[in-house]
Amino acid sequence: MRIKVCGLTRAHDVKAAVAAGVDALGFVVWPHSPRAVTRAQLSSLMRAVPPFIATVAVTVSPSADEVRSLHDAGCGWVQVYGAVPAFPEGCRLLRAISWNDGLGAWHPDDGGEAAVLVDAHDPVKHGGTGRTADWSRAAALAARRAVVLAGGLTADTVGEAVRAVRPWAVDVSSGVEEAPGIKSAARIAAFVAAARRQA
Repeated sequence: MRIKVCGLTRAHDVKAAVAAGVDALGFVVWPHSPRAVTRAQLSSLMRAVPPFIATVAVTVSPSADEVRSLHDAGCGWVQVYGAVPAFPEGCRLLRAISWNDGLGAWHPDDGGEAAVLVDAHDPVKHGGTGRTADWSRAAALAARRAVVLAGGLTADTVGEAVRAVRPWAVDVSSGVEEAPGIKSAARIAAFVAAARRQA
């Protein structure tokens, strides 16, 4: 089971997530999020990431130039809510979807994306709400392609979610927080342990 902790804003929390054994770290660069980091903060946080840990920049309807700049900053993946621009070579797309938003022109059987992230619908916050995604639809999608399951996961619910959906990975943000963007090392460790038990 691969695990991503998202919405990181402090180097201390990056180190706690790495120590807990996560596979990926997410940094929200969309400025309207309560977990948003500036480009200067992103650069500082990236310096705290050791080798072999995936880094994911999270944004909403970015331009192709923004995607390229995030890739140039060292983010191997860009997680996109909303419209997806052309991606530069070498940068990987993690497309965030929910069924309530109609999915736009995207269809679950479309090719191209290596993975999709299934989240709860929120047209304003675009993730990090603590709301639960649609597990039944996520399970049907996970049977056909790689799915990262997000949306309201905690140490208490991730085991049930993994059993129900069988995702390729899980993603947590608010479920390991003391406040938006402020993570708890103990909650991260508990989440990772609970997810790994279902692997």
